Amino acid sequence: MNLFADIRTSVIETLDAMVADGELPADLSYGNVAVEPPRDAAHGDMATNAAMVLAKPAGQPPRAIAEKLVVRLASDPNIATAEVAGPGFINLRLVPAVWHDTVAEVIDAGAQFGHSGLGAGVKVNVEYVSANPTGPLHVGHTRGAVFGDALAGLLAFAGYDVTREYYINDGGAQVDVLARSVYLRYLESHGQEVAFEDGTYPGDYLIPVGAALKEKVGDAYVGQGEDVWLADVREFATDAMMELIREDLAKLGVQMDHFYSEKSLYGTGRIEEAIKELDAKGLIYRGTLEPPKGKKPEDWEPREQTLFRSTEHGDDVDRPIMKSDGTWTYFAPDIAYHWDKIDRGFDELIDIFGADHGGYVKRMKAAVSALSDGRVPLDVKLTQLVKLFKDGQQFKMAKRTGTFVTLSDVVDQVGRDVTRFVMLTRKNDAPLDFDFAKAVEQSKDNPVFYVQYAHARVRSVMRKAEDMHLDWSDNAKLEDEAEFAVARKLAEWPRLVEIAARNHEPHRVAFYLYELASDFHALWNKGNEKPELRFLHEDNPEATAAKIALPRAVAVVIANGLGILGVTPVEEMR
Repeated sequence: MNLFADIRTSVIETLDAMVADGELPADLSYGNVAVEPPRDAAHGDMATNAAMVLAKPAGQPPRAIAEKLVVRLASDPNIATAEVAGPGFINLRLVPAVWHDTVAEVIDAGAQFGHSGLGAGVKVNVEYVSANPTGPLHVGHTRGAVFGDALAGLLAFAGYDVTREYYINDGGAQVDVLARSVYLRYLESHGQEVAFEDGTYPGDYLIPVGAALKEKVGDAYVGQGEDVWLADVREFATDAMMELIREDLAKLGVQMDHFYSEKSLYGTGRIEEAIKELDAKGLIYRGTLEPPKGKKPEDWEPREQTLFRSTEHGDDVDRPIMKSDGTWTYFAPDIAYHWDKIDRGFDELIDIFGADHGGYVKRMKAAVSALSDGRVPLDVKLTQLVKLFKDGQQFKMAKRTGTFVTLSDVVDQVGRDVTRFVMLTRKNDAPLDFDFAKAVEQSKDNPVFYVQYAHARVRSVMRKAEDMHLDWSDNAKLEDEAEFAVARKLAEWPRLVEIAARNHEPHRVAFYLYELASDFHALWNKGNEKPELRFLHEDNPEATAAKIALPRAVAVVIANGLGILGVTPVEEMR
């Protein structure tokens, strides 16, 4: 059920009738005709721009079209009034029965309410986190992990066939640095004094890894050169770090469907095959790039390189894929990895990158466009930085790593559900201030609490109602404007899901839940002043059964929304 889509269908059918009667020309496109909530609720329940967007192609003034349209729409049994506003917008008010039916449909659909066929089984790969396996996940990774996981949940709710994927960056030089750092901890576990040179990882999190290596191999690597131990320690250390990362993700409630190793691309011919595919399209050549912006000519040493002609697919400059010494650039395995995604049959690709990867977006889009001949779209979402605060002051926790705040630290401070919800209270490309004190504050200013409190209030009412042994009814008794306001907000949920999924914006779900909670709390508070609006009437089971339908529907939608975000709805507040 999508009430906005249903009313839009009525508008389109009415426009078709106007065409049939000669009031509008044939062959009009209705693609831009929308039915949406009005900016001001006082103007009505819904508004349509039909007359505005059809005026030019129809060759008629928008208000003239609108005046004819409202006359016809007024005969729709679901529409109480249709009025022209301004230059040609149309405001609609629906009959009360529509809102009663909305509540009943929410309760009847339950966990399925808001599900849509938008995705229609389209296979989409969502790659997120993909942190270097050189240490525990930090607070920046936390935001990317939550955003990616919530987006995957949103797309699945909207009918897409979603694969959650983590790309393990285990093929670069940083993994050799990790191995050397673990080797130092290994020597340390044997009682030796060690010094961490610049570029190595001195974090205490590697102490148990060094000890575990000692337990596995004893003193076999002590005093040995890198040619003896580097490859083995690299694999051992990477496995240990990935286990730590998996534990961190589990703590956050993130479960990946697939982990893909960058190392698996090397020595297997996959990189070579991907580049050969581009070469066959005439997109690989030997050439010399212009100096980067800001470089003086005397600082620039032009050299011939193997380049990908990415400018033919929307990039600003062509990109090197092989260094002058014959080794691959970082871009080459990324090309191969995305070619593998295309080869696995995904219809759409989504990559979640940190803000520092903004310069990588165009080249990856160009690569995917070239490899798929424009068939597979790639959407790259950047997550901006997170600043941590405590009591209004920027906050840096003393930690075992000594260098950064980990995902685990954040979850330990405020809990998984709070962490996830707070990370979605800003759009992904906007900076986020995470205040530990506000995150657990029990007030309207804390959206996590405010939404959870609404669900807990409903559950409290339900427990009391169950003691009354009611003959449950899905037919809500709506009389007051505050009740209709809640019903109207419930009706927006299916539309909101589709908009958020289409635009890859899970933060919209968090915003919507806060608005729904606000409307519900307003109704609750109004019931404190007007007893007839209260949900429980102990001396009148029939009235209770009718009144309680609305909060039951609210609980359904809150639970569905929190489920998308990976947050557990609470039964009671402590």
